[in-house]
Amino acid sequence: MNNQLLCLLQLAFAPVGAYSYSEGIESLVETGAIDSEITLRNWLENSLQFGAVRVEAAVVVRALRAAQIGDLTALNYWNAWATAAKETEELRLQSWQMGRTLVRLLLDLRSPVASGLTTSVKDLVEFGGNPCNFAICFGIAAANWQIEEEAAVLGYLYSWAANLASAGVKLIPLGQTAGQQLLLDLQSPISCTAQEVLKLEDDDIASCSWGLGLASMAHETQYTRLFRS
Repeated sequence: MNNQLLCLLQLAFAPVGAYSYSEGIESLVETGAIDSEITLRNWLENSLQFGAVRVEAAVVVRALRAAQIGDLTALNYWNAWATAAKETEELRLQSWQMGRTLVRLLLDLRSPVASGLTTSVKDLVEFGGNPCNFAICFGIAAANWQIEEEAAVLGYLYSWAANLASAGVKLIPLGQTAGQQLLLDLQSPISCTAQEVLKLEDDDIASCSWGLGLASMAHETQYTRLFRS
């Protein structure tokens, strides 16, 4: 259990370049739609309840399950599905870049933790799809380190929230205490979303992410940018 917890913490905060993306928040701050801790929290809460991150978390679960049994067909299907679900080029490139970095990290690490896979990470990624989306790679990594589904989903959602809270702190700007308070306030929504995602059937995976899509498209042509999405 201790090894699983430590592996989860390492996976959730792996250096995959997430800090360079704001997922549209930069354009929303530019237009004034997000201008305070409250409006940022509302955006993140609505994203957890209705947005694309729910889809990402559901893909993590399916990638984890497929990796556990070496189902390359399922991995390939969900990787293609995840790519098609991205509404803008920036979001798609973000997922591919973070996935590529995580794969390279997994292959280079000399882990003392016994792998829970019968198929190697290299084969899972190679035959699962190229380029490989971050959610797929996250699920493969979780299976490799024998992290349970619920813990993996919680880790994925928390790392997403922590990254965007950090982006908001820099952009609005907010103080570090406000950023930490925001993450505390998001604990219950994150937990609720995780439980809902774990119960989703394949045909029920959906999101209402037009706001994210519009923000991301606006960011593509924004005059000055600190972030890549």
